Amino acid sequence: MIVEARDLTLPQFISDRLLKLQILLNMIRDEEWSLTEDERNSIRSALYYSVDPEDVIPDHIPGIGFLDDAMYAEIVIQELKIEIKLYQEFCQFRIAEENRRRNRGLDPHVGREDWIADKRAVLHSRMRERRALRSGGRGWRMRLL
Repeated sequence: MIVEARDLTLPQFISDRLLKLQILLNMIRDEEWSLTEDERNSIRSALYYSVDPEDVIPDHIPGIGFLDDAMYAEIVIQELKIEIKLYQEFCQFRIAEENRRRNRGLDPHVGREDWIADKRAVLHSRMRERRALRSGGRGWRMRLL
């Protein structure tokens, strides 16, 4: 659906929201981010509506077919904004640390899992702590679906 949306001329509101879903897809595919299977499944369930071509407004209807998808995407993005922010922080750290190590003449792959694991642990802890505070411990699925 994201690929299809890129190829269409859509209103800016719609295309912006649909393209932001790519961040969520990156989160669940990024092996170094290491989400649990339950966390991946929760994000997948939140995204399912957006990939269903026969949802409330079928995607093939010109001009408005992706409107409901964009609105739902905005809800999902707002619900997961802390998780998205922390994932983006992780990605920025990873790039910066790789560059720092290269600039010092070090191989960024040597000991990589150790320096990534430390940062990931801190960010995952913050993510889960904030999620628990927001939801009363019920998790994403109970809040979104």
